[in-house]
Amino acid sequence: MSSSPRRSLPSALRPPATALAVLAVLVAAAGCASGASGASGDDAPRPSPPSPTGRAAETCRALYDALPEKVEGQSRVAIEPETRYAAVWGDPAIELGCGVPRPEVLTPGSEHYNPTSDSVEVNGVSWLLEERDGGYRFTLLDREVFVRVTVPDAYAPEVNALVDLADAVRGAVPEKPL
Repeated sequence: MSSSPRRSLPSALRPPATALAVLAVLVAAAGCASGASGASGDDAPRPSPPSPTGRAAETCRALYDALPEKVEGQSRVAIEPETRYAAVWGDPAIELGCGVPRPEVLTPGSEHYNPTSDSVEVNGVSWLLEERDGGYRFTLLDREVFVRVTVPDAYAPEVNALVDLADAVRGAVPEKPL
């Protein structure tokens, strides 16, 4: 396995662990106070769920079974079509897809290849960090299966979702062998 240099999460997104816990409680309380239902409307667009095969599909099903019912204080939302390769929490939606393709920035020869892309480690799990319009996209690194988590700006600081998902990822998605 080759290793690539990693940059740490920008300091504005890297609060101490205690602050993360306090912020998670505040975000959850704010969601309750604003009347957030934790459910998404039926007409909300959802990307097509991934369709991994073989060992990746087995790993994704194990991850699905291990996922928490709440992320960022938001309840899990049923999605259509029903799948064991994707999960959604809250509104706006925090979305997880398992068995997604290798990110373009990590694919040698692609137009956007960047082996020194930003990454962040949260509770022993490494993620590629990509700032997107309206939020962040995190893709699992150094594991046998690519898992992508999109987190809207409404949940700043965005890494709290990764804290909530870390145990499930560590337990279900094996590290790549050296």
